[in-house]
Amino acid sequence: MTPDDIDVWIGLDVGKSAHHAHALDRDGATVYDKPVRQDEKAIRTMLERLSERGRPLLVVDQPNTIGSLPLTVARSMGIAVAYLPGGAMRKAAQLLPGSAKTDRRDARVIAWAALKLPETLKDAGSDDETLAALRMLAGHDEDLAHEATRHINRARGLLLQVHPAFERALKGERIARDSTLALLEHYGGPAGMNKAGVQNVRAWAKANGLRAGTIIDDMFRAIGEQTVTVPGALMAESIIPALARDIKAIKDRRREIGRQVETLLEDHPLLTVLTSMPGIGVRTASGILLGIGGDIANFKSAAHLAAYAGIAPVTSQSGTSIKGERPARGGNKRLKNALWQTAFVASTKHPPSIAYYKRKREQGKHHNAAIICLARRRCDVIYSMLKNGTLYQDPILAA
Repeated sequence: MTPDDIDVWIGLDVGKSAHHAHALDRDGATVYDKPVRQDEKAIRTMLERLSERGRPLLVVDQPNTIGSLPLTVARSMGIAVAYLPGGAMRKAAQLLPGSAKTDRRDARVIAWAALKLPETLKDAGSDDETLAALRMLAGHDEDLAHEATRHINRARGLLLQVHPAFERALKGERIARDSTLALLEHYGGPAGMNKAGVQNVRAWAKANGLRAGTIIDDMFRAIGEQTVTVPGALMAESIIPALARDIKAIKDRRREIGRQVETLLEDHPLLTVLTSMPGIGVRTASGILLGIGGDIANFKSAAHLAAYAGIAPVTSQSGTSIKGERPARGGNKRLKNALWQTAFVASTKHPPSIAYYKRKREQGKHHNAAIICLARRRCDVIYSMLKNGTLYQDPILAA
């Protein structure tokens, strides 16, 4: 659909209990400017009334959550829908007179941007049931991931306060391993483990099926590095077991979500394609599918996909002098995070990706920049795989 096909541009500033609708005709004249209740009948009545003036386009500022019902009603009526991102909306607002922040003005800004700046509009997403369910699961999983990080950071903070060497022994992801969490839940921390003794700790771990020999050795080596007891240590070791239980529970819930996602996508033709690439699991595959709206046909090329994800470099230029390139700050966050995560995993486990990452570091790029370069390179491969429906084959990665 092109702007020439539209007769009425409807901007809808969505809200929890009510929205505000502002509609413009081809000349930019206001033909509707009223609040609309957040229920199907009110939304349908408004859309039917405006459809009498010609072919309408409904544009919202939030395509998910509270914006889902208006989009679903519009689609059921055969009305075209679109989405105006927040950044584009703020820039458009600066082009109109006034600086008030009201629902009424926001709705007008959305309608005006849709009429005058159609290139700022984005696809409002598919009404596919699988993608809708996947989006909910992904959102819940992200919340749990943040919650797990908060608990892990709290446990680290307590250990760092009372026994820094012990905290260092649990560097990186070691603190979140199932065996580590089981030990912390049972013994509390360095004092509890020291009181039990290394042999008893080993015996307990073996009896409970924990593969923790190396971690136990590192823990007791760290315990031996500190002879004093820091004030608050006893209380810390009463809190740490609860944190360990919470982290284990969150991990279990995330595993269950992973199984739900896998079941949801088991018949999706692109899941097998994506997970054939090293570094892509079910969660990151779902993130990529959500990021592209379930259809790679939304993107004309790999460069288009990379730019949309925000992993394509941005050139800084003034006049005839090119000042250089910098990473993009925008892009689709879900897609960008998924592509970054897959590249990060591949940079540690996939030989061709490891070699490419090392070359970028040798060229003077920092870690994050090198990962972004790898993500951009892998984006070309992902685009080709999705477009052609082919499984992954190792490419020759050149600098």
